[in-house]
Amino acid sequence: MTERNTVKMKRADDVKSARKPAGDVELRSENARLRAELAAAQQRIAELEQRTADALNRIDWVLDSLHSLHESG
Repeated sequence: MTERNTVKMKRADDVKSARKPAGDVELRSENARLRAELAAAQQRIAELEQRTADALNRIDWVLDSLHSLHESG
């Protein structure tokens, strides 16, 4: 009876080790996809932050210009 359980355990270990590389490949693939998605999101965030900074600078410039017109007028 003990011999039979040992054979079952060995067979289960073989199945687990056979499945592991496929799961590993899938995990690596998903990891690469998520890293690429993260990089794209970070790039988009940087672009939006730059556009926000540009818009704020233009607003500041307009306010300064209006203030200068008011003082000289």
